[in-house]
Amino acid sequence: MRYLHTMLRVRNLDVALKFYRDALGLEEVRRIDNDKGRFTLVFLGAAGDEQQIRNSKGRGAPLVELTYNWDEEAYGEDRFFGHLAYEVDDIYATCERLMKLGVTINRPPRDGQMAFVRSPDLHSIELLQAGDAKPPQEPWASMPNTGHW
Repeated sequence: MRYLHTMLRVRNLDVALKFYRDALGLEEVRRIDNDKGRFTLVFLGAAGDEQQIRNSKGRGAPLVELTYNWDEEAYGEDRFFGHLAYEVDDIYATCERLMKLGVTINRPPRDGQMAFVRSPDLHSIELLQAGDAKPPQEPWASMPNTGHW
């Protein structure tokens, strides 16, 4: 398992960047604008992590992901923290092991790429398949979402 990023929701991307980038000194590593989903993701890294980010295979790490939803949402204080993200060698084996330990898979890895679980304190944890997505397989491909993440 490899730590990837922490996602934080922001109300105003420009104001957030003035804080995280201009005040704290984090550097923008990449940006994704999704017109269909109506959101922008900005990934930021600390200057001291520059070499680690550059040498990361696949997804850069460790990062802070700022998520800006273009349409206004009322998150409440508990929803501004988004999730922790970890890359795993085998998403299916990881999810199976977690289920055997009594962990609910809130968003199953139907696509062979991504899953979500929640901690006992209801913090969301994203699991991402290292490298390319695995081919869809059962029971994951037809497993419905449970709760929310």
